Amino acid sequence: MKKYIFILLAAATMGLTSCSPFNVRSDYADTANFTSYKTYKLRVDDLKLNDIDKDRVLNELSRQLQSKGLQSGENPDLIINVKANHKKVTDINTTNPYGGMWGWGGSFGWGIGMNRTWTSNYNEGAIIVDMVDAKSNKLVWQGIGSGISVDRPKAKQKQIPEIMAEIMKNYPPMRK
Repeated sequence: MKKYIFILLAAATMGLTSCSPFNVRSDYADTANFTSYKTYKLRVDDLKLNDIDKDRVLNELSRQLQSKGLQSGENPDLIINVKANHKKVTDINTTNPYGGMWGWGGSFGWGIGMNRTWTSNYNEGAIIVDMVDAKSNKLVWQGIGSGISVDRPKAKQKQIPEIMAEIMKNYPPMRK
């Protein structure tokens, strides 16, 4: 029995430590030869961010690309287009009206309470990284990450580098 409890606790711990606050996914062209790509050039025409966030995104993306062995160049193998967007999110939360509670003197009782519902509105940001083969002008890899707290500057400062690292974890893709 102790063995099963240990395994259950270990699995729960691994699940909690591997959780990311971001939703990250990627896709790639099966025909692309990712080992042939050595240089890149950033294209930021669609990156509609303030200058502070734009610098955060581009600096971290460049750092990630260089850690993957790619170098910036004027005659690149890859054109990298970065986009950002955000959407308004509304969360609706309701408290459970049924339940027990401890009272004065250590007594416990069950009761039916009133339902409480509240909403919260916030903006959630996403970053999209498109890698286009410069010779064929075809998209060969795309990474998307969402879940950035757009309305909280301190959170963004921390989250932008984290989400860029999560997105770029999937490049180059592992072929099956």
